[in-house]
Amino acid sequence: MPGARRDSLAFTIVVTAAVVVGALLMLLILALSGAPGIMLLATALAALPVGPVVAVYLWLDRYEPEPKLLLVLALLWGAFVATVAALVVQGVGGFVVGLTDTVSLAVVAPLTEEASKGLFLLLLLWWRRAELDGLLDGLVYAGLVGVGFAFTENILYLAAAYGGTDGTGPGGVAGVTTLFVIRCVFSPFAHPLFTAFTGVGLGIAVMSRSRGVRFLAPVGGYLCAVLAHGLWNGSTVFGFGSFVLAYVVLMVPAFVGMICLAVWARSRERQMLALALDDAATRGLVPATDIGWLVDLRARRLARRHARAEGGDRAVKAMRDYQQAAIELGFLHHRLLRGTAPKDWQARGQEFLERIEATRPGIAFPGQVVPQR
Repeated sequence: MPGARRDSLAFTIVVTAAVVVGALLMLLILALSGAPGIMLLATALAALPVGPVVAVYLWLDRYEPEPKLLLVLALLWGAFVATVAALVVQGVGGFVVGLTDTVSLAVVAPLTEEASKGLFLLLLLWWRRAELDGLLDGLVYAGLVGVGFAFTENILYLAAAYGGTDGTGPGGVAGVTTLFVIRCVFSPFAHPLFTAFTGVGLGIAVMSRSRGVRFLAPVGGYLCAVLAHGLWNGSTVFGFGSFVLAYVVLMVPAFVGMICLAVWARSRERQMLALALDDAATRGLVPATDIGWLVDLRARRLARRHARAEGGDRAVKAMRDYQQAAIELGFLHHRLLRGTAPKDWQARGQEFLERIEATRPGIAFPGQVVPQR
């Protein structure tokens, strides 16, 4: 797959370079933002919600796990590239146009921040389209970008709150505690939620056969992300009562709705995988007896434990490789049946089949016997 490899390399180079530049600039901004002790405290506090939130997205990503490198790049893009880009655009725009704080907070910030976060998803769609199979993939990548963005933004806000330079509180422990509760306890999913709208739009686009939908869905997702972000930011301008109202009326229903959508998409992935593998089995691509060990997460774990007990680490690796190749083949086959397969589907399918043929003869699921070579 020379074309796919070139695209993959281009994506990795561009995103990695952007992350390195963004990280250097963000370190400079943090160094100029306050005393080292305050920045360390702000970083430690901002990091607390990151682990649990990331774990939720990894849980969603279990049926067809995305490449770990891409997940890490999504997180780093949000933490460094998106934050720096948004700060630069907002700073230049405010200096040139002379916008009020209210307009900047409620209009400019949502437009620029959602665009800078969503750019990662567009690059992924452009160069690594085959990695996006639908709604769940869009939600996972968008969520991790949002987590990274929230982490860095929280550092800046918490440091400002501690130093009393944000103009909203008394500073010190009281100031940073209040902001920590609001941003890290009650709304750690805010930025992931906003960007999730863009992710949903891209997920709809890759599943659709209509050119109009493939164009309009990402645009509509981005506009929804900007609208939700703008309403949330705008609520803080009118006092604590408006903030609570926006939290109850906007954030909670949107968050619950996105959870329901994610859980539905996760359960649908199992159904899609089972149907696709059933069809693949009728074509002789995978053994029909293996399907139950591939579509059920508990069965997958049981198969890996069995492999470890029978053959150690080497057997576990073979089982993982087989499961991953068969699952990837199943999702690719599903897209082929829908008529939305990537252009290089034949080369990708052949690669998966070669991996399956190389690993399947040497593994056995519980109750089976490993074939002798």
